[in-house]
Amino acid sequence: MAVQWEKEMMDLLGENGFVLDSTTRSKLSKDYYWYSPVLDQKLKDKLAEGIVIPVNEEEVAATLACAYRHRIPVTVRGGGTGNYGQAVPLTGGVVMALHKMNQILEIGDGYARVQCGVKLGVLEKELRANGHELCIYPSTYMKATVGGFVSGGSGGIGSISWGNLWDGNVLAAVVYTMEEEPRKLTVSGEELLNYIHSYGTTGIVTELTLRTAKRTEWMQTIVQFDNLTSAMLFSEKLCLDPAIHKRLVSTVEWPIPSYFLPFAQHIEEGSAAVLLETEEGTLPALTSYASENGGQVKHVIPADKYHQTLGLSDFTWNHTTLWAIKADPKLTYLQSAFSPTFYLKQIDDIKQKYPDGVYLHFEWVLSGGKLMPAALPVVCYQSEEHLYEMIDFFESVGVRINDPHTFVLNYGSRASYERMLGAKQANDPRVLLNPGKMNVKPIFGE
Repeated sequence: MAVQWEKEMMDLLGENGFVLDSTTRSKLSKDYYWYSPVLDQKLKDKLAEGIVIPVNEEEVAATLACAYRHRIPVTVRGGGTGNYGQAVPLTGGVVMALHKMNQILEIGDGYARVQCGVKLGVLEKELRANGHELCIYPSTYMKATVGGFVSGGSGGIGSISWGNLWDGNVLAAVVYTMEEEPRKLTVSGEELLNYIHSYGTTGIVTELTLRTAKRTEWMQTIVQFDNLTSAMLFSEKLCLDPAIHKRLVSTVEWPIPSYFLPFAQHIEEGSAAVLLETEEGTLPALTSYASENGGQVKHVIPADKYHQTLGLSDFTWNHTTLWAIKADPKLTYLQSAFSPTFYLKQIDDIKQKYPDGVYLHFEWVLSGGKLMPAALPVVCYQSEEHLYEMIDFFESVGVRINDPHTFVLNYGSRASYERMLGAKQANDPRVLLNPGKMNVKPIFGE
């Protein structure tokens, strides 16, 4: 027998907008948290009591008001491609799935304004058809939504030139608060830091304006090296050359290239590889740089095949981890930032401590305008204790870790955590938005 809040939700949204069947609830209560064996154990049994599927902002506001009255937790969901349990309901309640709010509202010079449920792959295709392209997007772009990326991601393809989400790539947002009468906020500037990578804990983002760039014709290249050091020096030199327009510079040591089954035949056993997206016409310069560092170009996908076939970006960022786990389910990963000046010493320290079981994977990015060798190392999982011993060692040699094995937001974010806490208190006084993802309690006696 339905309880009162369920009856009200059904009246508001109808059978298509409020779903209670167990199959849908199970499917939409999960994301890709299983990349982490730690999160897999903690989150695999979590389940929403209902799924809310609004089709417009009015239904979003009505749902939030109803949930507020009945003290029902609301966990927002985009495409469900996050890796930290961002979209997993820790305390039941409802999952608000926003995939039907998927209209591209406006494309202008240097920006695109869209509803939160637009898939990034759809937006990229539309932009390129009109002479533009996304500045940054994740490797999961075919499934990931704009809202999910902004609320749960950080960077991706394009970050080597355009930085991360915090680096001016989000221009504006429309956000709804979780109150008796939800407020509609139009947010820009510094205030955006309260909502980027906040997991929907500070408000429900329904519309976003993203920075875009002029369309470039991208060639994809695999460059092979005998060792990781040579591959890293090549990558850094390439990144620092402003004459070579870049969208992706991804550096991996062996055995990671062996996991990339569709392209493994192009990479010799024991080799390090660099996966690139650079502007059409840059092959001579790449070949020269590779030769200077003892490498060679092994495979080229011409620009006219870009996004037409399986691309190299499908093997970078956290897709690298996915291919590794497919090859060996005992593998997992870390997220880290190496020093831009002494990363080779850090690599040496780590390889001496862990000659086996740590396989290095770097994504070169501009972070706050500075070139950084960001890393998503693939590691062999033995136990949670061993994993955190490994994290402690990385940090002891100056490698900053953003822990991907916790669902709790922390100070690792580029956004101001204190500011996010302030927005949480102002917008969600009963702590009903994705509860458990921030360490906060209800205020004002709520």
